[in-house]
Parts: sequence; structure tokens; C-alpha cells
Amino acid sequence: MDATFNALVISENAGQYVQKIKQIAIDKLPDNDLLIKVHYSSVNYKDALSSSGNKGVTKHYPHVPGVDAAGVVIESKSALFKTGDEVIVTGYDLGMDTWGGFGEYISIPAAWAVPLPKGLSLYESMIYGTAGFTAALSVYQIINAGITPSKGEIAVSGATGGVGSIAVAILNKIGFNTTAISGKNDPDFLNKILGARQFISREEFVNKHNSRALHTPIFAAGVDTVGGEVLSGIIKSVQYSGVVTCCGMVASPELLTSIFPFILRGVCLTGIDSVQAPMSHRIQIWQLMASGWKPANLTQLSTQITLEQLPDALNQILKGQAKGRFVLKHNV
Repeated sequence: MDATFNALVISENAGQYVQKIKQIAIDKLPDNDLLIKVHYSSVNYKDALSSSGNKGVTKHYPHVPGVDAAGVVIESKSALFKTGDEVIVTGYDLGMDTWGGFGEYISIPAAWAVPLPKGLSLYESMIYGTAGFTAALSVYQIINAGITPSKGEIAVSGATGGVGSIAVAILNKIGFNTTAISGKNDPDFLNKILGARQFISREEFVNKHNSRALHTPIFAAGVDTVGGEVLSGIIKSVQYSGVVTCCGMVASPELLTSIFPFILRGVCLTGIDSVQAPMSHRIQIWQLMASGWKPANLTQLSTQITLEQLPDALNQILKGQAKGRFVLKHNV
């Protein structure tokens, strides 16, 4: 086994946060149940925040971000896994204050790991990552509420981003029509690759759907990834007994809306949290993502990058310039 490994390390220096690729001794990792050699890691908005010194995500520096990892168990102290098992790790404290997937090795409690399901490669699991898992949790809530394709279209905000793009792709795979809401006008990606039926700009959507206390009911349900006025507009435009899931706040953490959709149409607003989702539910959702919900063109939704290219990818995500998914490939 290697004595050292490469990682993107974020260091704090006089109030500035510096990103640098460094070699770390494996014995610097915590003594946990599983030592995992990481093959791939997704790149998420939370990673961009951690890498820029956001203390709401990461309290202690120096730090190795990466809230997602997929790889192979090298050492196991748990009866749940053996050496050679392929696993997925998302959520919990990984990449927050526990060194994460932007290093070639991680050490974690066995309770954080999900066995890689059949039908999914390690690379494909990280095209999904936390964003895809969050998208699938959102889709699950909509279907579990009895929403079917025959009931109408699904609105998806932030549709060119990580969660939104995967949500559109999954919904398209299982037969739903979607309206993609985005600040980026990219019909080739939204319509041809993701399969959205139509596109509406974020500004146009807010002006049209959030201008009154209640809008004409158009959508059967909604997946919101941005918050603020867009979320309010989706809530106001959902049909009777519709469901709107909420998982992000890149536009705003505030929700100023009318109560009329809730008391006149019975609309349900459901929060989505992927960090602490129960393991039994995690396994169920990952199995769906590996089988009937898996888009045929999943690999087209991602750009594979190296550790050297990672800082630029993080910067693009922080500036809202990213499209689809960045997947970090480690040298293995």
C-alpha cells in the first residue's frame, strides 16, 4: 500500500484560503473502520464553498474537501465490508470536517459507505454523486405522492446545474415531461441531452409566475434547486395536490410567498436533505439510480477532470458557470 497520497489541500493563511496539491502521509488520516482508495469524486457547490473558506461548511483548516467518493476498500475493521469491495460514500461529514474525496485515500466509519449497486460503475456513481442522489430523492418524493406523467409537466429549476440536470434526465427517463428553468440559455444541453420539453429563463419565469399571489396551475410538481423567487413561482404554479421539493439556495435562502397555494390547492412543499438520509433509504435510491432510473446517456452529463484541473472547476461552480457534472479522476 502507498505510504503517501496526493490531495487538494486548502490552507488558511492570514485570512486567505490557498488551494494546493500536496502529498499526505496515509497515517495522517483518522483511525476509522474503512480505508478506501478513491477512484473518483464528484465536484459539488458545497466543495466550492469549503475550498473558498466557508466556515459554515468547514470549520477547521488545513482541509481536504470532497463530499463524495467512490472507490475500493483497502482495509476493513468492519464485518459489513471486506478488502476489495467497491463502495460509494456521500453525505455525513465527508468533505466537511472529515477529509474527503479530493484526496486519493479516505478513512471513514463503515456506516457511511454504500455498496456499489449492480448496473453502476464507480465512475457513473460519481456522475451522480451528492447532486444526483439529491435529485433522485426529489423524484422519489414526487412519485411517492402519487404524481404520474399523465398528471402533467414537472418544473425543474437550476436545470443546467448538478441537481437540476440529473433531475431532468431521470424524469425524462421515467416518462415525465419537464420545463427546465435556468439562468443559462443552452437548448442543446437542456433539450437534446437532458430531454427537457421546454426551456424558460430564470428571469422570465419569475416575472411570469411570481408576479401574483396565485398563478394559473400549470405544473403537476416541481423540483427547486435555487430557492428565493423561483421557488415561490413554482409553488404558485403547481396544480391541486401538487408537490414541490426544495434542496438549494444559490439564488436566496429566503422564501417570501403567498399561502394561497397551500390552503386553496393543497400544495405540499417538501425539503430534501441528502446528508443524513437513512442508510436503508440510501440503498433503495441508489438501486433505482443504477437500474430503471439510469439515463442512457449518463456519461454525457459529465466532464472528467484531473486533480490539477480541480481548482478551475471549483471556481466555475462558485461563479455559476458550470454545466452538468465535473468528476475528478484520481490516478489509480
